[in-house]
Amino acid sequence: MIATRLRAAALHLVLVVGALISLFPFYWTAVMATNTTKEMYQVPPRVTFGPALFENIGRLLSSIDFFGSMLNTLIVASCTTALVLFFDSIAAFAFAKYEFPGRRIMFGLLLLTYMLPMQLALIPQFVIMAELGWVGTLNALIVPAAANAFGIFWLRQYIKGAVPDDVLAAARIDGAGFFRQYWHVGLPAIRPGLAFLGITTFIAAWNDYTWPLIVMVDPSNLTLQVALSQLNTVHNLDYSLVLTGALLAVLPLAVVFVLFARGFIRDAMKGALRG
Repeated sequence: MIATRLRAAALHLVLVVGALISLFPFYWTAVMATNTTKEMYQVPPRVTFGPALFENIGRLLSSIDFFGSMLNTLIVASCTTALVLFFDSIAAFAFAKYEFPGRRIMFGLLLLTYMLPMQLALIPQFVIMAELGWVGTLNALIVPAAANAFGIFWLRQYIKGAVPDDVLAAARIDGAGFFRQYWHVGLPAIRPGLAFLGITTFIAAWNDYTWPLIVMVDPSNLTLQVALSQLNTVHNLDYSLVLTGALLAVLPLAVVFVLFARGFIRDAMKGALRG
């Protein structure tokens, strides 16, 4: 009994230390955002909150179009997440539960595209956007990201274990077609998987920097990460300003994570209890 309690206490101690180490960068960002750059260079450095937060926010808003770029990023991340959840789930449902000619070859090619570096597609993708006249518009950020190989692979593996074949067979006997089976049988069973994919997709779209930097040529129509990069100048780097922008940029991600993670944990626990 004593040995069991000691192991449990040691495990909790390791978890607490790991959580504190993971949270420390966010705490340090918040501390630096409430101080000035001069105070950051003090020895020893300040580890408590300062009074300069609202001053830094004011300077940030006067330096870049923060809320305009945040709105653009919110539109891109929300639309991308919604499209990925729909297209990836319906494709994964077909790959997991339906037999059709060339299924294995198509899935193998899909995995091959996932293994290729993203940088290889930048130039062809830009040429396509230019031909469509989408360079500098939000369409160039949303449409190319509407589906991805990782999401299809992840949901295919999830659907294979979460959606019983007997239930689908019963739905077919009742006259349900593909979309009805997908909507009424498949989606309710894979909500935890969709929640996980939604979190990762939204965060990836929110933090994307390389592709928006290339395709968003209009300085007045930037995403948040590209706009924040304009705070970095060659001759003067105001760390308090940069970290204030980073702090405000990460707050929506924290809200999304809390909302999706709660549903993910709740649905996962329901599935465990049913199992």
